[in-house]
Amino acid sequence: MKFFETIRVEEGRALHLHYHNARLNRTIADHFGRGGEIDLAHYLSPPKRGIFRCRVVYSQEIEEIGYSPYTPRTINSLTLVESTVQYRYKYLDRRELERVAEEGRKRGADGVIIVQNGLLTDCSIANIALFDGTEWRTPATPLLPGTTRARLLDEGVLRPAPLTPHDLLKAEKIALLNAMVGFYQLDNPIIL
Repeated sequence: MKFFETIRVEEGRALHLHYHNARLNRTIADHFGRGGEIDLAHYLSPPKRGIFRCRVVYSQEIEEIGYSPYTPRTINSLTLVESTVQYRYKYLDRRELERVAEEGRKRGADGVIIVQNGLLTDCSIANIALFDGTEWRTPATPLLPGTTRARLLDEGVLRPAPLTPHDLLKAEKIALLNAMVGFYQLDNPIIL
């Protein structure tokens, strides 16, 4: 079984490595039962100029590291998709998530928000947050506990809460959260 981390690199600096190291080491311990700490800083040699997406593939050890120029993805519309997909770890095999995303594309949406047991979980490519007019809330039960979500919870920017499709429809603002986009507010997304 293989996993991966996606790390944002800006001008030669890999951002928020502490959170990527924590998730990588927790994943290795949970799946392979081995302790120890891998520090990604010892493995990375990113390009010095520009913004890059660093992809680290690993199992029990680091297996592959690659860098590609980062091109932001535009999301103007979202749709809700009921699914039982499980993605507690950042698996390299994303076929189940891709099937859910394809269902959203068939409906004409740029992205999907996955609903399980009546609760919002994640977008297929990011964690989500909703602004209710007072505070930013993020689903208490995401599919994948993302590194940006963890950081923003630690910083007190987000509060976890059980969120429903009704909360999405009445939200004043919606944001996507992942290592590449950071905290990206969508401008009046269309909910299909």
